[in-house]
Amino acid sequence: MENNRGRGNASGRGGNDKRNTRGGSGRDGQKPSYGKPGSFAGKKPYGDKPWQLKKAEAKKAKEAAKPESDEIRLNKYISNSGMCSRRDADMYIQSGNVKVNGQVVTEMGYKVKLTDKVEFDGAVIKPEKKEYLLLNKPKNFTTGGDAEKGLRHVSELVKNASTASLEPVGRMDKNTMGLLLFTNDSDMLRKFTQPNQKSFKIYHVSLDKNLKSEDFEKMSKGVELDGHRLFIDEISYIENSPRTEIGLKLRTPNVRVVRSIFESFGYTVVKVDRVFFAGLTKKNLPRGNYRFLNEQEIINLKNI
Repeated sequence: MENNRGRGNASGRGGNDKRNTRGGSGRDGQKPSYGKPGSFAGKKPYGDKPWQLKKAEAKKAKEAAKPESDEIRLNKYISNSGMCSRRDADMYIQSGNVKVNGQVVTEMGYKVKLTDKVEFDGAVIKPEKKEYLLLNKPKNFTTGGDAEKGLRHVSELVKNASTASLEPVGRMDKNTMGLLLFTNDSDMLRKFTQPNQKSFKIYHVSLDKNLKSEDFEKMSKGVELDGHRLFIDEISYIENSPRTEIGLKLRTPNVRVVRSIFESFGYTVVKVDRVFFAGLTKKNLPRGNYRFLNEQEIINLKNI
């Protein structure tokens, strides 16, 4: 299974401009041509009339000069602060748990300024810039509350990355390695932990013995775990590797099921490495390192 894929797309359009270079009408009295009907050859960007061009330019200038509003909706303000999603913020607002400048606000769509004092459940909150960070998690770090058992928390690995309160998206046990997303975007956190979310994850799994062909076929048709049917999108042997090395493609956000799938067939899982998460890969990201997502990657995550 190939874990890193790239796509590229380039296109171009062109055409021969058949206009008469003498200007006005040609010697035969015909008007100059701007290409064949239906083609883009020689066409003017805003039509033949000068006022169309002026109108388009005026519209662009007006949009560029329009000042940005210094007010945002209260539910967005709360969401940006990392307290909860916008939907949950509406519930808190309606229940009277939010104050603006000392006054309880229950009005839906209420707008506040960044200079206003907003209290959420008695605590003053401030909106944060949304940040998205990708970590290639090593072993022996956990996302759970097991620090008291002597295990180190993944937050140690990204503590110097930002002053924002970044949280891991989903859970990952100490023995599972690979891609782990961090963010202070509560909507994103909620989205990627929903059982019905659609994003793909790909895992490189190492077993204690070769995966039998008959077990491979059974797994490819789905498995029964704790009374629930789990659909496997794709399973494959890793190319040019022993048959102990398996690629597994799933949608579920629950990492633990990866081990459960193979253990239900009598195999011991030696290693689990998440190499692909919702379009993100480990390319140029060594184990234990992190990086911030670029603008296009953030857009892609929001559109999943």
